Amino acid sequence: MRTLYAKLSFAMIAIIAIVGAGFVVIYQAATTLYYEELTQRLNAPIAMYVTGEQALMRPDGAVDQAALKELAHRAMIINPAIEVYLLDANGRILGHALPPESVLLNQVSVQPVQRLIEGNVEMPFKGADPRNPARDKIFSAAEVRSDDGVLLGYLYVVLGGQKYDELVTTLQGSYARDLGVWAILALTMLAAGIGVVAFGLLTRRLRKLTLTVQQFGDGNFESALPDAEPGRGNDEIDQLDTTFRAMAVRISDQLDRLRETDRLRRELVTNVSHDLRTPLASMQGYLETLLIKNGSLSDVERERCLSIARKNTQRLGELVDDLFELSKLDSASVTPVFESFSLAELLQDTAQEFELHAREKNIDIEIAAPADATQVYADIGLIQRVLENLIRNAIQFTSADGHIRITVDKLPERVAVSVSDDGCGIPESEIGRIFDRFYHRQAANNRRSGAAGLGLAIVKRILDLHGSRITVTSEVDRGTRFEFDLPGKQLAA
Repeated sequence: MRTLYAKLSFAMIAIIAIVGAGFVVIYQAATTLYYEELTQRLNAPIAMYVTGEQALMRPDGAVDQAALKELAHRAMIINPAIEVYLLDANGRILGHALPPESVLLNQVSVQPVQRLIEGNVEMPFKGADPRNPARDKIFSAAEVRSDDGVLLGYLYVVLGGQKYDELVTTLQGSYARDLGVWAILALTMLAAGIGVVAFGLLTRRLRKLTLTVQQFGDGNFESALPDAEPGRGNDEIDQLDTTFRAMAVRISDQLDRLRETDRLRRELVTNVSHDLRTPLASMQGYLETLLIKNGSLSDVERERCLSIARKNTQRLGELVDDLFELSKLDSASVTPVFESFSLAELLQDTAQEFELHAREKNIDIEIAAPADATQVYADIGLIQRVLENLIRNAIQFTSADGHIRITVDKLPERVAVSVSDDGCGIPESEIGRIFDRFYHRQAANNRRSGAAGLGLAIVKRILDLHGSRITVTSEVDRGTRFEFDLPGKQLAA
């Protein structure tokens, strides 16, 4: 009784049993009423016929007992179930043909008798039974009048007398009655069986869904989501199954993202540890050298140690800044503040920041941007960060005497920006990984760059916030081109 199927089946069997029992009771009661009505309508004139045979009372009101007994015996021979009584005008029993000790009443109410004679009744209509005061019986009645029309009394005929009661008791275990009971019992059991099978079919999908939920709860995600059955309806169970599938898919996706996040976290810890260890170890080595050999070092050596320590400190600071910025971008705590500004002016200002660095490697930075058609709608601070990272990346991987070209092209509703160089390029097998965190490209001298590998990851995340996609084209030893676009000024309205 712990399953819904068992509870529904038990409830259905109980309901069918109650309905079956009620049907038996109602059927027997209805059958009895039908028989009584049929008997009373069929025998309604019997009292009148008996009265018309001969006079039962003399003009002085005395009862002709002989005539009464003769008529009563004759009627009871024809129909043993009837009992004949002669009443006076007030309902007192004047005579009958029954054993005196079997008649328990001396008087019956004349009101039912009068109503039946008047015909103002709905059959079956019952009156008192002189031989069984506890039960009312159907009856027939007629007036007994004198020759001059004076009411002398009533002839009262009980249509279902004691013989009828004895016969009913005898037939309690009859074949016909038992056959009817067994037929009703068989129909009840058949209905219960059909109901149990129907409930089994109706709850089959629910049991299957329950098993799926249990498997999903146990972590068996693959087998917990079988393919949806074709031809499904749209009832409550189907809606529940659809809702669960959608929820399970979302949970599975979230778990996959959590696993990926956990993998990235472990990778982050590994890469951060590696990238922090190198400058820290270098700083520690040179600072210990200064502490131990400070007195024996020349001014040039001392300045060199301090310069290298300072350079590693700057690398640490840049790495921490990049990590902090990327974590803010990933946590959705950064919301772009969109505004309209000139992209050409921002490019000029950003390029000037790298002028000294580019001059050290004799790299030429060219900007091709029409000043009158470069209005964009974006976050100026975040876009400046994108340009800084792309230009820094281009300088890093461009050899001495190289060339970097930054172009701005006006599109119908957007402004396209590209940053290209003629550096070492990126192998085709690595292009899909360059936006991964802590991915390190090889510089032109085939040595790993000193960058932390977060710059391009930051670029992609910022452009994602702007709904823009960055693309890369590259050829080894011929250069690389990064391109993205931003909404124009007209989209801000």
